[in-house]
Amino acid sequence: MTANSPSLPVLVAGGGIGGLAAALALTRRGLKVKVLEQAPQLGEIGAGIQLGPNAFAAFDALGVGEKARSRAVYTDEMVMHDALDETLVGRIPTGDAFRRRFGNPYAVIHRADVHMSLLEGARESDRIQVQTSTTVQRIDQDDDGVTVHDAQGGVHRGIALIGADGVKSAVRRQYVGDEARVSGHVVYRAVIDKRDFPADLQWNAASIWVGPNCHLVHYPLRGGEQYNVVVTFHSRDKEEWSVREGSRAEVQGYFDGICAKARQLIDLPKDWKRWATADREPIGQWTFGRATLLGDAAHPTLQYLAQGACMALEDAVTLGEALRVHDNDFAKAFDHYQRSRVACTARIVLSAREMGRIFHAKGVERLVRNDLWKGREPERYYDAMAWLYGWKVENCLAT
Repeated sequence: MTANSPSLPVLVAGGGIGGLAAALALTRRGLKVKVLEQAPQLGEIGAGIQLGPNAFAAFDALGVGEKARSRAVYTDEMVMHDALDETLVGRIPTGDAFRRRFGNPYAVIHRADVHMSLLEGARESDRIQVQTSTTVQRIDQDDDGVTVHDAQGGVHRGIALIGADGVKSAVRRQYVGDEARVSGHVVYRAVIDKRDFPADLQWNAASIWVGPNCHLVHYPLRGGEQYNVVVTFHSRDKEEWSVREGSRAEVQGYFDGICAKARQLIDLPKDWKRWATADREPIGQWTFGRATLLGDAAHPTLQYLAQGACMALEDAVTLGEALRVHDNDFAKAFDHYQRSRVACTARIVLSAREMGRIFHAKGVERLVRNDLWKGREPERYYDAMAWLYGWKVENCLAT
């Protein structure tokens, strides 16, 4: 199962961060790529995201490191405060010592700027074709390739298929067919201009205020001219996995008892976007013949470790490395890619659930959390993060 038909491309379902990263990784192996994106035009919804050193290692491997770096904001620290009494719970410096330890910075960035960095890289390649307004509906396989049928009546032929079509992946639905695990946690996101953001919160930090059944996050974007605001709470209603416009009144009703300094955040936005979050149980197999999954299609996660985009970037680079090692033999490469990614991504999915519980601790559990992290030295934090941020191209493949 090698790329022995140069006229056929590799098909990539999804033109988001994972799909474009996969396309770049594939072209670096000399392959042609056809990206099938259901939206009428390429772009990303959302607001800010956090990027660990592992993301920058992946950007460099994909040839877009400088593009992403030029759009990122480099924080001085990650900082956690108790949202009830304003006490400092923990502080992790992300300056020179952090960079020496992990080889790359910690940064915050608008999701659209990550996507644009990858899209610019794709547009510089003559091996990548992007087709929008194309919704993947069904996949057929034979000995020579894959055929994708779209909802618009189109048929697309390729040598293999990468399912990077997000949390509600059509590729995963066909081959796995599992149900989402709705968390009951609701996330509201907004971007605020600097002039409207409280001066006493304009920190160059990825900042989180942790409270009972809720938390609030803020950090600068786009050179500090904007600030990302994210608030999360446990919904009192039965939720379904969805994204829609938010309600200011709903947000206001979930943060009783939060200190005045943190409460400023929920009073700021005029418009919110509302996410009812979900993940899926980790799976041990996401490769099926000539099709494999990548990014949120393979391992959708809750947001508590800020690793969704990072995992997709790592996936793409690892897939490319597997193809390099196996000389574009897709059967061997897909198996090696899967073996290299299943355990570490499952650990992130499961750890994110646990981190959400810790963030939202109440009563005595809250006191234990605060005491556990109080006064911890930076090196101890770095040691605890090494499994997450120590990813590099040279160690990405399982032996």
